[in-house]
Amino acid sequence: MKAYVSVFKLRLTNGLQYRTAALAGIATQFFWGFIIIMVFEAFYSGATTQPPITLSQLITYVWLQQAFLAFIMLWFRDNELFQLITTGNIAYELCRPSGIYGLWYAKLLAQRLASALLRSMPILVVAFCLPQPYKMPAPSDPLALLLFIIALVLGLLMIVSLSMLMYISVFVTLSPAGSLLMFGVIGEFLAGMVIPVPLMPSWLQNIVYVLPFRWTADFPFRVYSGHIPKDEALIGIAIQLIWFIVLVGLGRLAMAKALRRVVINGG
Repeated sequence: MKAYVSVFKLRLTNGLQYRTAALAGIATQFFWGFIIIMVFEAFYSGATTQPPITLSQLITYVWLQQAFLAFIMLWFRDNELFQLITTGNIAYELCRPSGIYGLWYAKLLAQRLASALLRSMPILVVAFCLPQPYKMPAPSDPLALLLFIIALVLGLLMIVSLSMLMYISVFVTLSPAGSLLMFGVIGEFLAGMVIPVPLMPSWLQNIVYVLPFRWTADFPFRVYSGHIPKDEALIGIAIQLIWFIVLVGLGRLAMAKALRRVVINGG
């Protein structure tokens, strides 16, 4: 565990140094946030029936999505890990006394956390101060905020576990771009990052609710907005924990199987 903690601290410290990139990211995320809200506002203004999620809850959903984008995007990548796999330098990783899965997991977790720490607070502060209808409301009570934080952290752990499956798939495909495209596009849609889950057709919602992706983004954001009641949130958090254990177990099994089949030229 000391090795994993050390790697986590080093990556976190390194990631916090990219402040200029974070400022550029904040500007981009504000731009997309306003665009998305304006599009939904136009749709809501012409709605003839009561939408399944209110415009205020949807605006909260969008700003949380932009603030914690580093926590929820599957296309967040570490090119160094891709190069280790495709160039054969994975041999150096195999020489380390610590397990590769835990080492890579700590790296990816620290990178996402560093990016979110630099970007989330400025976006949230501005979103709270915006005029209506773009203003992000505060949670209904402290318990809702606490449940949101727990759900968000578990969602982060789940998204890193899903990312690990993406990196492990490169051992088979040898195509980082292919794995990234497949996991990123499908996972982003099923997590509700393109269309919020409540606005999806009922048949598609049935599919989304079976898969783990929505628990990384859609669930925590709707807990914050109050769209998911507190009693359902507690059940959802338990399901998140189960999914996290399952994904880590699958990842470790897949990594062990992939490493048994690794062939490195010259040794």
